[in-house]
Amino acid sequence: MSEPILKIDIVENIAELVINRPDKRNAMNDMLLTALGNAFDEMPDNVRVVILSGKGGHYCSGLDLSEHVSRSAEENLFHSRKWHAIMDNIQFGGRPVISVMQGAVIGGGLELATSTHVRIAAGEVQFQLPEGRRGIFVGGGAAVRVGRIIGADTMTEMMLTGRSFDAEAGHRLGLAHYCVPVDEGMVLAEKLAGKIARNAPLSNYMMIQAISRINNMPFNDGLFTESLAAALSQTTPDAEEGLKAFLEKRAPNFR
Repeated sequence: MSEPILKIDIVENIAELVINRPDKRNAMNDMLLTALGNAFDEMPDNVRVVILSGKGGHYCSGLDLSEHVSRSAEENLFHSRKWHAIMDNIQFGGRPVISVMQGAVIGGGLELATSTHVRIAAGEVQFQLPEGRRGIFVGGGAAVRVGRIIGADTMTEMMLTGRSFDAEAGHRLGLAHYCVPVDEGMVLAEKLAGKIARNAPLSNYMMIQAISRINNMPFNDGLFTESLAAALSQTTPDAEEGLKAFLEKRAPNFR
């Protein structure tokens, strides 16, 4: 029996998802995209944090061009919007997602990575958006997510020239938050996942939902939205427990 295209392992309140197409450098096809969408749609309620990685030394090398099919403009539009819906669910689904990135983080792989909240570059990494060299344009959210991380100017140059960034350069640009040796990537991810899982659930939810949206708002609208998020999070039993634990010099016991 063949192995699943996306391996899922849940231990207590942390889920580990591993893209399992090593012979294709974990390139994205429709089956894998659907599997990712289903995994996040059907995640058990007890899961607090998700760790996403790729098998065989690569995170995701982008769209599997060997399975490319001719589509009309209308079909391409809906295909792109399917990507957007799944990447949005990863970013705004309510659970923090940590990416452990190795090797190829290219095209759609970079779009996937930038929809996650904590990104670890482990060992040698190649960040690239080569769509311009293929006569196409990004369609999975890079124009928004990657552009807002590294800036429109840098992304334009990156696509025009097809150049790639290694782990250290990607770290400087913000494509990775951490840059570690290859054998330390998953160790760090599990350590961070444990730390994040111990946060109050509503606090994590607010950080995921509010911060990126506030960043896109006019100044005063952002401040008002921040006040609403603060009012909601600071009037919960977890907020009361957090303050009490601080005063008693102990770790909080959140719900």
